[in-house]
Amino acid sequence: MKSRNKPTSKSYKIRVGITMGDPSGIGPEITLKALRKLKGLADFTVIGDRRVLSKVPGSKLQASGFTLIDLDNVRHKNFSFGKVRAEYGRAAVEYLDRALELLEQKQIDCLVTCPLSKEAVNLSGLKGFSGHTEYLAKRAGAKNFLMLLLNRNLKIALATRHLPLRSVAQRLSKTELAKDICLTYCALKELFIIASPRLVVCGLNPHASDNGVIGDEENKIIKPAIELAGIAVKNIAGPFSADVAIAAAAEKKYDCAIAMYHDQALIALKLLGKDTGVNMTLNLPYIRTSPLHGTAFDIAGLNKACPDSLIEAIKLAIRCASNLKKV
Repeated sequence: MKSRNKPTSKSYKIRVGITMGDPSGIGPEITLKALRKLKGLADFTVIGDRRVLSKVPGSKLQASGFTLIDLDNVRHKNFSFGKVRAEYGRAAVEYLDRALELLEQKQIDCLVTCPLSKEAVNLSGLKGFSGHTEYLAKRAGAKNFLMLLLNRNLKIALATRHLPLRSVAQRLSKTELAKDICLTYCALKELFIIASPRLVVCGLNPHASDNGVIGDEENKIIKPAIELAGIAVKNIAGPFSADVAIAAAAEKKYDCAIAMYHDQALIALKLLGKDTGVNMTLNLPYIRTSPLHGTAFDIAGLNKACPDSLIEAIKLAIRCASNLKKV
C-alpha cells in the first residue's frame, strides 16, 4: 500500500474511490476485509485515516492492495471504536469531501461510501444532515435523484427516503413520482443494460387502497403518475399492493419495483439477502454505491463485521462504471 495526496493512475482498470465512513464504526474493518478479497479487480483508492485502519485487528496494511489517502484527522489519544462523537462525524464528512474532489479532478471513476453516523455528523455542526444520498445530491446540484436499493434477488427504487411515516403521503406528488419512474427506467437501461425494463409500482396503502376504500393516494397521485410516466416509457404496472408488487419483482416478473417509503423496500431486501444488499444513488454525475447497513457500533473493532455487502457495492460500482464507458 502506498500513501499519496495527489493520486494518479496508469492502469486501465476502473478506478474506485472508497470512503472509510465513521472512523469508530465498522467501515475501516469491512474496507480492509473487502479489499483483500477483491485485490486486483480495480484500481482502489481509500480515503481515510491510516492510524485508525492500523487499529483494525489483523489489518496488514502493507498487503492490502490499495492506495491510501491519509487525512490524518482522527486524534490518536483516546480513540475508541463503537463511539458516537462529533469528531468522528466531522472526519467522515471530510473523507467524503475529499472523494468529491477526486471525482471532480477525474482521478477516480466511481465512489463507494462506507457507513457514517448521521447523529455524529449532526453533532459535528452539520445540522440537518440526513444521509449520504441527500448530501451528495446537493453537492452535485442534482435536483432529480433517487435511491435504488438492490441485492441479488431484487431491485427497488424509493419514492421517498428518510422521512417520518406520517410525512410520506404529504411528500408524494404525481409529477415527482413520474420523474422517479422515468429515472429508474433510464438507469436500468444505461447502468444495467436492460433493453426494455419492466417496472411495477407499489401502492401506499394496504391493498393499494382497494380503489379508494383505504385512502385515496393511489387514485389521486400514484395512478396519474404512472399515466404521466407512460408517455415517455413503457412496461409500467401497478399500483399494486406492496406485498404483491415486491413478490412479483422477486419472482423476476419485473426488473424493478418502485416503493413509496423506506421500510416498504428495506424489509423485503433484508429478508431476501441482507448480506448482498447495496444502496445506489441514481442521477449523480458519477456512480455511487454503499453497503446496505449502518455503522454497527456494537460490533466495531471486534473483528466480527461481515464485508459481503460492501463487496457487492464495490462490484456493482465497477460494473456500472464499466457499462457507462460502453454507452
